[in-house]
Amino acid sequence: MKMHMIIDELLRQNSLALPASDFMAQALYHPEQGYYRRPLGPWGFEGKDYYTALDLGPLLGEALALRLERAWERLDRPGVFTVLEPGAGRGWLGRDLLGAARGAFAEALVYVHRDDNPAAREMAAKALEPWLESGKARFIQEGDGIAPFSGAILSNELFDALPAQPWRWTGEAWEREVLTADGPGWEASDAGEAGAWFAAHAEDGLQPGDGSIWCEGLPQLVAELCGALQAGLFLAIDYGESASRLLSKGAGLRRYKGHTVDGRWWEEPGESDLTADVDFTRLESLLRGAGLSGSGHVSLSRWIREHAPLADWEEAWQSLDSVARVKRMENLLQLTLPGMMGERFRVLEAWANGCSAS
Repeated sequence: MKMHMIIDELLRQNSLALPASDFMAQALYHPEQGYYRRPLGPWGFEGKDYYTALDLGPLLGEALALRLERAWERLDRPGVFTVLEPGAGRGWLGRDLLGAARGAFAEALVYVHRDDNPAAREMAAKALEPWLESGKARFIQEGDGIAPFSGAILSNELFDALPAQPWRWTGEAWEREVLTADGPGWEASDAGEAGAWFAAHAEDGLQPGDGSIWCEGLPQLVAELCGALQAGLFLAIDYGESASRLLSKGAGLRRYKGHTVDGRWWEEPGESDLTADVDFTRLESLLRGAGLSGSGHVSLSRWIREHAPLADWEEAWQSLDSVARVKRMENLLQLTLPGMMGERFRVLEAWANGCSAS
């Protein structure tokens, strides 16, 4: 059954008004027709839909390798330091981490790739081949239980891909965005927990037109991941904002197709990517509820400046040929300059089992 037929059937089952979050769940994750279940991956430049920081070069992975090494040291240098990456995609971040790790930390590091996307799994098998053969990397399925471990949970653009529901405040009631047989629209609905959260985080009280997104599945995923992390670092890289800022700007769903972005989420289901801003305030709250501490988020640009060995990089790049040196500099600028990826993305860190955030 084609995706448009699946959506039509869901419209009939939902009395011709399908919540945007249900549409997003089917468009992205339907087992046969979902965007993230296609045999060809969407990542990259020409002929693809979007790129990530990993397409720009290895510097993010190198910086994260050093940050994880400090977390390993804070755990008193255990013999095994497991890094679980949920939503791991092509495995390029794992490849860059494993390639950048050195010394005793490299010996302790084990990378676990978790992603059921068939295209991602195929590409990851190639990217991680040397470490899969040596046992330094392995795969698990999204439906598999996660054995308790010490180390780190590392996600890169995971939470923005969870099905999310846009809401807006009319001044008198909440409305949710839906798809009908005639196209997208808004319908009055009980916002429940979402409405209470929005009201509590509106800095100047709710104003007509305020709106945000609500991810119903976020608590379950956070509990699943954090329940397995006995000690170590939780680190998430994603785009989003605090709850109050999302409300004031009226956050909604975005569609990515052929490196263009718009808000027409209802078009081409299964053929384009759908994303939503991450409510970092809520994510932080859920992490604290799971027993993690020291949570906070900063721009990726600031995080890179604080944690990357910029002086060492500059010195090392002097030995490269001019083309390679320019590529490294362009990679760094994308991660740090205003208007580039470094200011659009944020990094959240939290610590399990009393680990210091210093």
